[in-house]
Amino acid sequence: MSNSFNPPTSETAGKAPLPPRERILAAARELFGLHGIRGVGVDAIAAAADSNKMTLYRHFTSKDELVAEYLRREAQGEKAYLEAFLAPHAGNPRAMLDTWIDGMAQGLAGSRGCPLSNAAVELPEKDHPARRVIEEHKQAMRDRIVQICREAGAVNPDLLADELVLLVEGAHVTMQSVGPAGPGCHFRRMAKALVDAQLGKDDSP
Repeated sequence: MSNSFNPPTSETAGKAPLPPRERILAAARELFGLHGIRGVGVDAIAAAADSNKMTLYRHFTSKDELVAEYLRREAQGEKAYLEAFLAPHAGNPRAMLDTWIDGMAQGLAGSRGCPLSNAAVELPEKDHPARRVIEEHKQAMRDRIVQICREAGAVNPDLLADELVLLVEGAHVTMQSVGPAGPGCHFRRMAKALVDAQLGKDDSP
């Protein structure tokens, strides 16, 4: 799930300046979001963090390890965001599904896509340390949607979850490629039609 999760910084939290490791991660997050992982070097990250390469390599053995930790933080943020978003509907899996769909639809506008999905495109090497982070997170998120679909009484919860995951991933891509007037603008209607097909139409107010 893509979201606007932002870890607190020294400015937003009103606290003492972040330690070097956290400054490096914050700078990497901002630069990777703007220019992509391949488009940013360690010199630029160190400079943006008001640090230097020696300090960066003291905390991360390589840029690849920095990328893996950056994505690990993104994955943790997405998971926490999802659970907080669903928590008010605990015990009502149908409402959880509808809320998830609504949240995904709202998040599509102005989104640059899921950082982990974007990274998967940039990092095709299976031995890259970030690949395991990406794959484990995507599998965990898919499994969570399967669980909700099953609890909601879906005829085929695995299929419904896969359809919803493919739909939201595709919507993110089309929002970036052709904009909000493209196929992504139909995400909410299409997703709810998939849910209705397995669970029946929800006539609750």
